[in-house]
Amino acid sequence: MRHFGHIPSAVRAGLFHREPVDFTPDSPARLLAVALGATLYSPATRPRLADAVRKQAARGVVSMVLCLEDSISDAEVEAGEANLVATFADLAADGSEAPLLFIRVREPSQIVDLVDRLGASVSLLSGFVLPKFTETRGHAFLGALAQAERTSGRRLFAMPVLESPELLHLETRAETLAGIASITDKHRDRVLALRLGVTDFCSAYGLRRSPDMTAYDIKIVANVIADVVNVLGRSDGTGFTVTGPVWEYFRPGERMFKPQLRRSPFLEGRAEDLRTALIEHDLDGLLREIELDRANGLLGKTCIHPTHVVPVHALSVVSHEEWSDAQDILRPERDGGGVLRSAYTNKMNEVKPHRAWAERTLLRAEVFGVANEDVGFVDLLTAGLAGS
Repeated sequence: MRHFGHIPSAVRAGLFHREPVDFTPDSPARLLAVALGATLYSPATRPRLADAVRKQAARGVVSMVLCLEDSISDAEVEAGEANLVATFADLAADGSEAPLLFIRVREPSQIVDLVDRLGASVSLLSGFVLPKFTETRGHAFLGALAQAERTSGRRLFAMPVLESPELLHLETRAETLAGIASITDKHRDRVLALRLGVTDFCSAYGLRRSPDMTAYDIKIVANVIADVVNVLGRSDGTGFTVTGPVWEYFRPGERMFKPQLRRSPFLEGRAEDLRTALIEHDLDGLLREIELDRANGLLGKTCIHPTHVVPVHALSVVSHEEWSDAQDILRPERDGGGVLRSAYTNKMNEVKPHRAWAERTLLRAEVFGVANEDVGFVDLLTAGLAGS
């Protein structure tokens, strides 16, 4: 699979200076953590779930979570498990290409049980999403995952969700973060990425952000995100990929504030129509939040609607200017440090302070590609939407 693989090769050639690479569920974890992109969630009880997975794969989705937790009621868990087993068998039977598939469980015991019940179709499973993750809960979850790996003979990843009240509350946050850092470090080879449960954060205080606001406008949430990245997202080899929070909105509604999506990138041809469509579907707020995610150290995003996938991926592509700067900073002859003017002659690149940024940028470039010099996110959005 590859990002933007759902659009014609001739179109890709016009968009990319360097196209995204191919990857598989067996690719190195460091690459897969970045490749997750827009991770689309679906309730495990969804009828014809295998067909839905195939459909989303054909539309450019490369990672999905099939959820047995908050998206279904307590009474539906047993039916959801049975539906998952049938879905994996269906997908395995016809050999169709599936995205990276993860199951969000409620309890550790479900991990071993589901892997046993999946049988040979476990080959399609990339891992499990672990809800309300803390050090205490993490021991049981990661122990069960290790057991499932041994019985299945397959590498299975964990994606803990950071959403517990202990993490949100100021008086317990530092201790909770330290505990999470300790246990995830011990299981570093197994932890693919950390996910943020911002909806649960808001719930603890009876809050819900409107489509005109990002997670970063809710200060109590923004403070938690900052602390999570501070402790768990460091670039010194101790950190993990931390993914962006879910964007809840996907239907038109009455707008209270002025649209945030400025006109200038959309002034050519029918791009203005695209701008209007994005605003009508409240996706201008999503685009702003994606940019703020990356500015604050997050990569990828939890998505609950297919219309969110293409914007996330389009804004994950590395611009030619970013790629040029990163290449210059990481040239072997620059190992001694120093300062240089960028090839675009609009900034100074400091080799040592910007090295970690450059390394992350080139890894993202490998997975999402590098845009041609004259290609912007509007072009990538338009092509991605046309392909889906």
